[in-house]
Amino acid sequence: MTEPETVTSTTIPARLSSAEQRLLFQDNRLLGRLPPPVLAALEQQGRRRQLADGDCIYARGDAPDGLYGLLRGSARISNFSAEGREAVLAVLNPGSWFGEVSMFDGLPRSHDTHARGSTELLLIPRAAFHQLLVQFPALYPVFTELLCRRLRLSFSLQEDTTLLPLAARLAKRLVMHARNYGQSSRPSNVQRVTLSQESLAQMLNSSRQQVNRLLKRMEAAGWVTLRYRSVELRDPAALNQVASGQRGLPPDSSSHPSPPQR
Repeated sequence: MTEPETVTSTTIPARLSSAEQRLLFQDNRLLGRLPPPVLAALEQQGRRRQLADGDCIYARGDAPDGLYGLLRGSARISNFSAEGREAVLAVLNPGSWFGEVSMFDGLPRSHDTHARGSTELLLIPRAAFHQLLVQFPALYPVFTELLCRRLRLSFSLQEDTTLLPLAARLAKRLVMHARNYGQSSRPSNVQRVTLSQESLAQMLNSSRQQVNRLLKRMEAAGWVTLRYRSVELRDPAALNQVASGQRGLPPDSSSHPSPPQR
């Protein structure tokens, strides 16, 4: 398989709009706790980076270049086997921050990350980030908590693969993705998961056909609405119950035998 080539794009000063500031900072469950001077310093050090669909943000083995905040588009985090099979770990939405692990341990990137759709990022270069840590120690507990959340999430997903049936894993992943994997603090009555069924299947190590059958049963129950390359969550509480084993899916009507023909 050809190694992914990281796209080197021109970066420009951030100059975030008020809506972009709210997306990356105020609406973030962790960064939103920081005082305004710290958030202003993060923005001042940031640079915009624009990528086209499929561009490599960074590849496994790359030296850490900085911390990323997602302004527009999506970031697909994955790895490839020697045979070329892709394991999709997550697809991040606008408002997400990623790449923080290498900011602290200084080791090469552990995964490939690609732009999904036209994508715009806020990049805080590694040297600038470390200067901010010295200048504003309040950043340490925030990013320590972010790292701990990532670790807990990783353990939880590994455990789910072994212990939970596919329906529970699908329900859990839908809710997690709609909530930006715990990063977003802004509630929403209708939550949209902008993922194809193929991507969901890859994240769950399943087939598109199996995922499609389960989604149709969830739609029949009124819990989700299926759209083109997206899923709207109509009843996240019901999905949470499925994920925790407190509730099962409605019967699959398509599997019922047809009455005999006369």
